[in-house]
Amino acid sequence: MFQSFEVTTRPENGPPRLAALRAAMRHDALDGFLVPRADAHQGENVAPHDERLAWLTGFTGSAGFCAVLADRAGVFIDGRYRVQVRRQVALSDFTPVNWPETRLADWLKEALPEGGQVGFDPWLHTLGEIETLRAALDGTGIGLTSSRNLVDHIWADQPQPPLGKISPYPIEYAGQSHDEKRARIAADLVAACQTAAVLTLPDSIAWLLNIRGADVANTPIAHAFAIVGETGHVELFTAPGKAAGLERHFGSGVSLAEPEAFTAALGTLSGPVRVDKGSAPLAVSTILQDAGIEIAYAADPCRLPKACKNATEIAGAQAAHLRDGAAMVEFLAWLDATAPGSLSEIALVEKLEGFRRATNALQDISFETIAGSGPNGAIIHYRVTRDTDRALQAGDLVVIDSGGQYLDGTTDITRTVVIGNAGSDERACFTRVLQGMIAISRARWPKGVAGCHLDALARAPLWLAGQDYDHGTGHGVGAFLSVHEGPQGLSRRSDVALEPGMVLSNEPGYYREGAFGIRIENLIVVRPAPSLPGGDTAREMLDFATLTFVPIDRCLVEVSMLTEAERAWLDAYHAEVLDKIGPRVSATALDWLQRATLPI
Repeated sequence: MFQSFEVTTRPENGPPRLAALRAAMRHDALDGFLVPRADAHQGENVAPHDERLAWLTGFTGSAGFCAVLADRAGVFIDGRYRVQVRRQVALSDFTPVNWPETRLADWLKEALPEGGQVGFDPWLHTLGEIETLRAALDGTGIGLTSSRNLVDHIWADQPQPPLGKISPYPIEYAGQSHDEKRARIAADLVAACQTAAVLTLPDSIAWLLNIRGADVANTPIAHAFAIVGETGHVELFTAPGKAAGLERHFGSGVSLAEPEAFTAALGTLSGPVRVDKGSAPLAVSTILQDAGIEIAYAADPCRLPKACKNATEIAGAQAAHLRDGAAMVEFLAWLDATAPGSLSEIALVEKLEGFRRATNALQDISFETIAGSGPNGAIIHYRVTRDTDRALQAGDLVVIDSGGQYLDGTTDITRTVVIGNAGSDERACFTRVLQGMIAISRARWPKGVAGCHLDALARAPLWLAGQDYDHGTGHGVGAFLSVHEGPQGLSRRSDVALEPGMVLSNEPGYYREGAFGIRIENLIVVRPAPSLPGGDTAREMLDFATLTFVPIDRCLVEVSMLTEAERAWLDAYHAEVLDKIGPRVSATALDWLQRATLPI
């Protein structure tokens, strides 16, 4: 199994660790210390060595941070984790703080009215993050101080940094050589009159050099830093053993150095050097500034090219989703035929991974499968453990959010199914979520529109009923890379214009704490939209093509709530599911699929 069901943190471990951290703060004359989820590469998935937030607090979510003061410790979490955090931390010592509704600066002002010094590790926070916080604290007497990492100081049995093997990523999947990619980035630097760019995001480095790694679970990246020069030459800083045997793949355009050489190499550059203040650690800017090197702050030059998939990558994504869709259909057919009393959430996760493994192409799961039944479905990023495993019961809604890593693509799909019959309230909520998903699927927009402009389309049916969900409607997805990829997205915060080749999720939901959860998710890819009769011929329009083909539970659809156009979309989608997936599944699954895709 790629997935483990062991409990990795316990609330009772938090208080003594918090006490040890406060003792270290007193020793260093600090009034506070910030503990982020992120590692030095701003990773969402972090290695055991970097699980500082989980080790200290018990909270295992993929986003959040803790602000520790002498008399309080706030765990800042967004809407995805507000149920989860209360289960995982010792509420006697840690206080969940709703973020971004409550800003860290405002919390610090209230907690430190007389001022004080708050320490942070400059390798774990970006310049943009610290600049914003300093500006908000200006004039309060609260200072931010670069510090040694106090969690590492007190974590006696901290695991060692990862040493996963780096492998070449074949051109048959990448669609473009790393020579071509490096030349493209170099041309961008020359056009901007910049001499070099510092790369700190592992997925940017993986894309640029056509490599994949094994340093974190579920995401094939390698921890590394890189400097790409105006000639296209790249210096890659990573542990020597990880890159052994890559000399032929890299050729003369890439040189290798140990991670410890990165700091010294920064000091030898001549400016202007491009640094992304939104992703690079503050320490990078400090080193360059101390060496008197001019910095040109701009976006990581690899992020946008990486996000706009080429034809080979899109074809790979399509193939991966057909393979993954067949595994999902086998799973759903099995689930429908199995008596609910004999199943638990862990059984679902194990069985689904088994069907994906049967494709003989699965490299890993793309994230830990979410299988939340009944009230557990309301925990947006629920992770089932031996302690929380719940038996499926008649009437339960079950949220199954999962994905696979294949050499030709990364998948992410959510389906909500009912065990037996659903109540009218659950059916109405499900249908509103479906209407939002259909609205995004059918959207057309002029070039230049960003995800923040489309997000409301998915929420409108819920808003009309006084409902909403506390997560973005969609995130970017990589090509055998991160299942959560930037800069594209479908959310209020996503101001990046959508461009052809961008792959995103389309996943509205609804969650009622203590009762049930609902989410429906397909992956979609941006493409040029065909012209329409009467449309502006000079106006470039875009729309989405669907990548995911798996039936939506018709038992949960309140047909009377759908418009004629929504019914037509659902029937057409199901017809396409049957056409594309039917030839790929067993006779038993095909029989189920034919019934599951009947017109409504």
